[in-house]
Amino acid sequence: MNELQTITQLTKSLGVSTRTLRYYERIGLLESQRVEGYSYRVYDEEAIARLKQIIILRKLRVPLKQIAQLLSDDGAVNAIELFMQNIDELDEEITSLSTIRSILQALVDKLRESASIRFGDHLLSDKKIMALVAPLSLNQFALKEADKKLSKLTDKDVRIVYLPPATVAASHYIGDEPEHHAAMVMDKFVLESNLPELKPDLRHYGFNHPNPKDDTNFHGYEMWVTIPEDMEVPPPLEKKRFAGGLYAAHMIPMGAFEEWEWLTKWVGSSAKYDYNFIKEEDEGECMFGLLEEALNYRNQVMHVKDGVYDIFQLDLLCPIKEKS
Repeated sequence: MNELQTITQLTKSLGVSTRTLRYYERIGLLESQRVEGYSYRVYDEEAIARLKQIIILRKLRVPLKQIAQLLSDDGAVNAIELFMQNIDELDEEITSLSTIRSILQALVDKLRESASIRFGDHLLSDKKIMALVAPLSLNQFALKEADKKLSKLTDKDVRIVYLPPATVAASHYIGDEPEHHAAMVMDKFVLESNLPELKPDLRHYGFNHPNPKDDTNFHGYEMWVTIPEDMEVPPPLEKKRFAGGLYAAHMIPMGAFEEWEWLTKWVGSSAKYDYNFIKEEDEGECMFGLLEEALNYRNQVMHVKDGVYDIFQLDLLCPIKEKS
C-alpha cells in the first residue's frame, strides 16, 4: 500500500518546517494531495522520496533553481554541468578561506616574535601581510557562507529598525494553506483599489493567527497592508491599527524559515536589547507580535501574471526594547 504522511509527520521525520514545505509546493518542487479521511493534504511515497532528494541537495548547498532543473531532467550531462559549477564555486571559497587562515597565522606568528609588540604598531602595514591580503575582496562570498554554517546570527546580520504606526487592511484565514487564501483576498483588494498608486510606500506584513500549538498543525494566517487612514475596506477585510515600534530585523530568502530561531536567539543573547513580546497573555496566539514583512511587495503585486507572483525576500521582525 502506498504510504501517506501528513505535513506534521514529514516535518517531524525529516526536520523540515511546514512553511518550507508549503513554499516548495508553491514553486512547483513538491506536490501534495487530498485524500478522503484526512483533514489536511498528505504526501505519497513518490513525494516523500522527492523531498528527501531536495533535502540532500539543499544540504549540499545546491540552489533551489538548480534543484528544479535537476529533478525535471534525469540526464547525467545536465547534472554533471550543474555540479561542476558548484564545485568551481567551492574551490574559490576554499582558496579564500585558506588565504584568510594563512593571514591570521602570520599575524599570530608576528605577535609572538616579541612580547612587547602591540597590535596597533603598524602590524597590518607589514609588506608580507599586505601581499597576502591583496587578493581578497571586502565582500568575500566565502565569509558570508562560513557565517551561515554557524547557524547563528551576528550583529552584522541583524538590523535595528523602527516601524512607524500605521492603519492597515487585514486579511485573515484559518484552515488548510492559510497563507495562500489570505493572500488571494489581499491581492485582489490591493489591485482593485489601486492601492500601489494611492500609497506608494505601502508595506505588507504577516503572521500566524492562530499559531500552531499541537500535532494537528492547525493554524491560520493574517496579512496586513498599510493603507491611507481615511480609506475604507470591504469585507471580509478588516480595518485595524498597527502600533509600530522597535524591531530586530533579519532578511531571509523565501523558504529559509528556520532562521526565525536564529533571530530569536540573537535577541535572547543581546547585551543591548530585550524581547518586547506583545500580548503575552494570548499564549502566542498571534506569534507574540513577531512579524514577517514581504519585501518589494508593491512591485511584485503590480506585475502579477495569472494570479501568481513570487516574493523572493522576507524580513523577519522581532519586537524589542532597549535594556534599561
